[in-house]
Amino acid sequence: MNPVLLKPQSEIGAQLVVGGRVRGNVRARAYQALKGELLSEVLASFERLAAGADLVLVEGAGSPAEVNLRAGDIANMGFAEATGVPVALIGDIDRGGVIASLCGTVALLGEGERGLLAGYVVNKFRGDARLFDDGLRIIGSRTGLGCFGVVPYCAAAARLPAEDAASLPPRVPRAGAALRVVVPRLSRIANFDDLDPLLAEPEVGVEFIEPGCALPGDADLVILPGSKSTRADLEFLRAQGWDIDLAAHVRRGGWVLGLCAGFQMLGHAVRDRQAREGGAGSTAGLGLLDIETELGAAKTLRECRGVDPQSGMAVHGYEMHMGRSSGAGLARPMLEIGGHPHGAVSADGRVLGCYLHGLFSADAFRHAFMRRVAHRAIEGVGFEAQVEAALDTLADHLETHLDCDALLAAAGNLEPRLRSPRRPPAARPAARSH
Repeated sequence: MNPVLLKPQSEIGAQLVVGGRVRGNVRARAYQALKGELLSEVLASFERLAAGADLVLVEGAGSPAEVNLRAGDIANMGFAEATGVPVALIGDIDRGGVIASLCGTVALLGEGERGLLAGYVVNKFRGDARLFDDGLRIIGSRTGLGCFGVVPYCAAAARLPAEDAASLPPRVPRAGAALRVVVPRLSRIANFDDLDPLLAEPEVGVEFIEPGCALPGDADLVILPGSKSTRADLEFLRAQGWDIDLAAHVRRGGWVLGLCAGFQMLGHAVRDRQAREGGAGSTAGLGLLDIETELGAAKTLRECRGVDPQSGMAVHGYEMHMGRSSGAGLARPMLEIGGHPHGAVSADGRVLGCYLHGLFSADAFRHAFMRRVAHRAIEGVGFEAQVEAALDTLADHLETHLDCDALLAAAGNLEPRLRSPRRPPAARPAARSH
């Protein structure tokens, strides 16, 4: 969904993806010079969305007050000035310093930028909101802005997919879990929301293993997740000694599942002759599946539906990867996608891999897979229904504590007809007058 996406390849370099297609590799300083050229791509994406929507919400990246990087900015106030869209500042009060953050941001903006500010929101408030009335008065007097609402912390939001790797849960074993799953936290981990359906299962314990820690010897299943850079994370994995832990896990009869880049890592080699993910070269894989992967210029992007031959259960999701895998291991496919074999399975059936993101979102497949690995009956939950319920709870929560009419008016004098007809009009929060 990002018109311009950076996939980190090193501390100072990244792969540049524009409109879903790889443009090349850039270093941080060179990217700063490129941003002005990329603004047209961002504006074209916005115009396409605006042409077919009543309301477009644009989320900034980073902070609007990063004035040292303001020249050529395409993700915050640079975009806002180019389009003239109104801006609502949002501060998370649970981080501390929300008054200084909001007031400092406004102080650092230029005069034209301040003219685009429509108001602000205080988010994740805990306790009695009336105790923050003086805070609202101080922010209002310092910035001249009104408050669209003080939003209490909403526990239901924790049931939604994590947006950033920094939000991944810590390693906390779930006592009495019928199935213990461990996930090595790769340095460039990606698409980790593939694991959210397992995290939601009360009888499954999912632990993200931090660098420097060994993979637990009593795990039932090790999942190698997606990565923004397969070869770099293969080297990172070995640096932690996780390749040795994985080999021991397999010797003990444990299960291993590789998803996308994790699938590629399970083969004999990952080759990058065209330097699509950094320097050209080849990296030895883990050798647990009889495949090898060649990274190329073309990127596979498609929605998929299929079936798990083992259980007969339907699966669905999407492919989003660079590289094509080949080898004798593909003769034992993990899935059938669109009537064609997909992925690979080891001869003993305990090492599996595929390119399908969202694999575990299919409840029936997930439950069958859990039972297969655990060798026991497991009562599963309906994950997608849980997500929908969490979204409804969050929507009701925001409608209660935000002045939605004022937000819509700031967005362009829109009528409050966009409010869902199944909900009654919300009471106005007292904070909106500040």
